[in-house]
Amino acid sequence: MNLNRRTFLNASGVSLALPLLESMTPVYGAAAEVPNRMVFICATLGLHPDYFWPDTSGKEYESTDYLDVIKKHRDDFTVFSGLQHEGQGGRQPHDSQVTWLTAARGPGLGGFRNSISVDQVAAKRLGYVTRFPSISLGSNTSQSQSFTSSGVMVPAEASPANLFAKMFLQGQPEEISRQKQKLNDGRSILDELSSQTKQVFGYVSSSDEHRLEQYFESVRTAERNIAEAQGWIDRPKPSVAAKQPTDIADKTDFTGRVQLLMDLIPLIIQSDSSRVISVMIQDHGIISKVPGVSQPHHNLSHHGQDETKIAELKEIELRVMGCFDSLLTQMKEKREPGGTLLDKTSILFGSNLGNANAHDPRNLPVVLAGGGYDHGRFIARRKGNPTPLCNLFVRMLNDAGIETESFGQSTGTLSW
Repeated sequence: MNLNRRTFLNASGVSLALPLLESMTPVYGAAAEVPNRMVFICATLGLHPDYFWPDTSGKEYESTDYLDVIKKHRDDFTVFSGLQHEGQGGRQPHDSQVTWLTAARGPGLGGFRNSISVDQVAAKRLGYVTRFPSISLGSNTSQSQSFTSSGVMVPAEASPANLFAKMFLQGQPEEISRQKQKLNDGRSILDELSSQTKQVFGYVSSSDEHRLEQYFESVRTAERNIAEAQGWIDRPKPSVAAKQPTDIADKTDFTGRVQLLMDLIPLIIQSDSSRVISVMIQDHGIISKVPGVSQPHHNLSHHGQDETKIAELKEIELRVMGCFDSLLTQMKEKREPGGTLLDKTSILFGSNLGNANAHDPRNLPVVLAGGGYDHGRFIARRKGNPTPLCNLFVRMLNDAGIETESFGQSTGTLSW
């Protein structure tokens, strides 16, 4: 049994107070350093290459239409080309969106089973040092790019209002009591399963014994998760100086829905509710409420070099870049001991498609912001000799204090 951390964090009631201040350093423990955090943001319908890639590399690169949107943060991010996962041709043209954080080969093909995503590697290693080991967000549905070690998708939260309530609104005593009982019931069920299964050992083959040992390890892991989760039930939820957001029901307000997710990230980081966040900017299957746009976003991404379609696509993607700009601005404006939120938060922004028009999952657009890196450059890797995106994942994990020798298709650690 895998505990769904969302099942015991439903809340009602409202609390409002100050955000984290430098005088509140005990939030991280006495004399403890501010923790490192990671955020992964994927625009699944791509970013038009002609408006994204600079023509020159290095620190003196000439900006582009899309990078102009975030140009005031130029010293806070690095642009990469030539990064990709191999073997991403799936059964459907967009199947690579489920492997952007895993690098599993052959998505959607017969017998495919996804592998663990980089954010879940971090969440598994960090555990319940925060109320949420990780948070997955979606702009439209519960589909996410986060997968467990068993290849099971971690559902995304698509309602900013619901997530805000789970993180910050205090529950009533009777609700907290019910949540405790749910956890206690979960543990007793696991104990019963363990007891019953042990009786089977005398009747199974050696290969089945191995499977049972794996099963028991899963049971023990679930028991540890329950025990750790119980420790959060009696702790007051953090209070923030922000109002609960109102969900945008209108799916045509594409960038409005994305912006609400961007606004949540600084709150999650500042309150130390989680240190691992993934965001999937999804296909909404609609005509976006953007002036001058007359066709669905998905259709425009497959423009066939039609200049009219490209012009409309640009208007949508400029607004996506604007949401990213807003996130960087908020992360730099909010301070914590020793600096800003961005200083200790690595934010990876990009797409699973390098050329959405051709459904090409190679040469992915990638921007890495924050995290204390030496930024301000365009790192152009050779297209003929691409670098595994997983090498960057390994670098991010290690720099976040999660020692990792390899992940997915990595061949080493990316340096620049």
